[in-house]
Amino acid sequence: MVAERVRDYAEKLRDDCSALISDLIEEQEKLDVIYNPLRYAWRPHSTFIERFAGLGARTLMIGMNPGLGMGNTGIPFGCPVQVRDYLGIRDLEVDQPEMSHPKRVVLGLEQPRSEVSGRRIWSMLAELYGEPETAMSHVFIVNHCPLWMFNDQGQNITPDKLRGVVESRLRDICDEHLREVVKAMGIERVIGVGNYAMQRATTALAGRGLRIEKIPHPSPASPLANRNGGADWRAAVREVLPDIRASGSGRD
Repeated sequence: MVAERVRDYAEKLRDDCSALISDLIEEQEKLDVIYNPLRYAWRPHSTFIERFAGLGARTLMIGMNPGLGMGNTGIPFGCPVQVRDYLGIRDLEVDQPEMSHPKRVVLGLEQPRSEVSGRRIWSMLAELYGEPETAMSHVFIVNHCPLWMFNDQGQNITPDKLRGVVESRLRDICDEHLREVVKAMGIERVIGVGNYAMQRATTALAGRGLRIEKIPHPSPASPLANRNGGADWRAAVREVLPDIRASGSGRD
């Protein structure tokens, strides 16, 4: 089954990335703490795959790496309230990371804080497609890299800021996972959320005949995402993803 293969690939990604953490911290002066949500939040992550990866989506949306949402819930762009109330994933235990930072406390699915990027992504998919089963029959979501990384001040360090031999190994592992998911799901179109995700998709999937597109990142740090109360960002997403609720059309 598709979902089983995607779950197996996520397990491999989890373990391969965990094996690099010590070397990555040693290599990167700016990195002090690394969380791997695929390990400590594996229960909700695997549930997400089991429920939604096998519904027939031919479009794959990819983010860069976890923020507060996936860092607590294990689900890409997993704003906790959307995970609980929209995806219906709740009451699953989330363990603690092997490393910890006092400014990045993991509270799991009950995390009361909202992640703006995740809230915008899932709210947009709900607006375009309705129920999560319908949304995930059109668009499945993964992150390119599963590691949530910080400096000693607890500030996010994203993969695009890293350089080095170990970083290159991490990137290769994540590229291979992307190729595996694309093949297992029969993906025809990939949408990068932001420039880095699109660049990784373009490189990792070169020569496969896929449509590779981009939507702007919904981060509150992005002027476009905030402009006109988010209306400009939503309009940009609508240029890439069809509104089946308004048009009555089927799968894109």
